[in-house]
Amino acid sequence: MNIENHLEDFKNEIRKVIVGQDEVLDLIFISILKKGHILFESVPGTGKTTLSKALARTIGGSFNRIQFTPDLLPTDITGLNMYNPKTHDFELQIGPIDTNVLLADEINRATPRTQSALLEVMEERQITIDGKRIEIADPFIVLATQNPIESTQGTFSLPEAQMDRFLMRIDLGYPSRREELDMMALHSDASAPKAVQPVFSEALLAKLQIRVANITVDPSVREYMLDIIEKTRHHEHVDVGVSPRGTLALMHAAQGVAMIRGRDYVTPDDIKYIAPYVLPHRLVLSLEGLTLSDQNTVLKAILDDVEVPVEYGVSPDAL
Repeated sequence: MNIENHLEDFKNEIRKVIVGQDEVLDLIFISILKKGHILFESVPGTGKTTLSKALARTIGGSFNRIQFTPDLLPTDITGLNMYNPKTHDFELQIGPIDTNVLLADEINRATPRTQSALLEVMEERQITIDGKRIEIADPFIVLATQNPIESTQGTFSLPEAQMDRFLMRIDLGYPSRREELDMMALHSDASAPKAVQPVFSEALLAKLQIRVANITVDPSVREYMLDIIEKTRHHEHVDVGVSPRGTLALMHAAQGVAMIRGRDYVTPDDIKYIAPYVLPHRLVLSLEGLTLSDQNTVLKAILDDVEVPVEYGVSPDAL
């Protein structure tokens, strides 16, 4: 099973509608393999909705978009039991949460009460309506967006429990000049845009997910990860460090990095590469930390400070 071919097929389909973002596509591919959710931070107009729809098509899945607003209710997301006057009975109406790819657009514009409607489904792939548990189809991935430069008026910060459920936080940023020229050429073509085709069957996706779960993480590499995690918990500018859920997220994401790089074992370089996407949004800085620094800077200092193991076990097949 050649993972490089699957990754390239995935990228080629997304490139039918999105220009550039090669590294972002790698990160999204890893999230699919590890059943993780992503928080996008970027200015409006960077193609988040188009990217999300294309992702749903590559996995042959359904797509729903929810525009988060201050008046959005939890039941607008999960659904509710509606009374049917014709049958004189209540009927279960499941909300837009019942999908494979959910775009939670401007998630921080909804109240914390509404944001909490996603907590159960993001962790357990199920929702509870009036005491009844309902399984959500697999695969299920939440792609949430928030604008980092948006005015704080009318927005609500995501609580730590919500942030902790995102495998990665990714800043899409602006395209390069070359990429933006290519984008203009792509959208100036009078012909109909090419349709994004599925590249993952349910069986293939399951095989890839099993394979990435079996990527070896040597004990010395696990110790290295824990050294980083513990540093976040005792850093002078951090009030709340990375949780055990964050520890597992770092390990799982690193397994994904190793897999797309063609290895069956994780290296410290995999950890250092993926940590800036997995850990900073899990840190709660102190008042002094917010004044002097930010989450990314704190993590960079920690990564620079933690000793990297020079010897670690690898699979004999990889030598």
